[in-house]
Amino acid sequence: MYDISTLLVGGLPLSAVVFGLVEFVKSFGLHGRWLTIVSMLLGLLFGISYQIANAGIPVGFAGWFGVAVFGLVLGLVASGFYKFIDVHTPKG
Repeated sequence: MYDISTLLVGGLPLSAVVFGLVEFVKSFGLHGRWLTIVSMLLGLLFGISYQIANAGIPVGFAGWFGVAVFGLVLGLVASGFYKFIDVHTPKG
């Protein structure tokens, strides 16, 4: 069974790292849809890497599915939250 508390313990600091990296990429002039895509990809990369670092290489479909879901959730949280902040903050 997948332990959702892992998302809170590891996911929150990883989200901060992803946000920081997105801001770094943004400083190179990337914006809009591409920045949201980069945020999603970074969330996936760090989420999957975190799960593999903690539990080792997954065995079987269930193990890989859990890793993929964690990475996907982190990517969606990172890109969704970034997009929310980008839309709701004043420009300039």
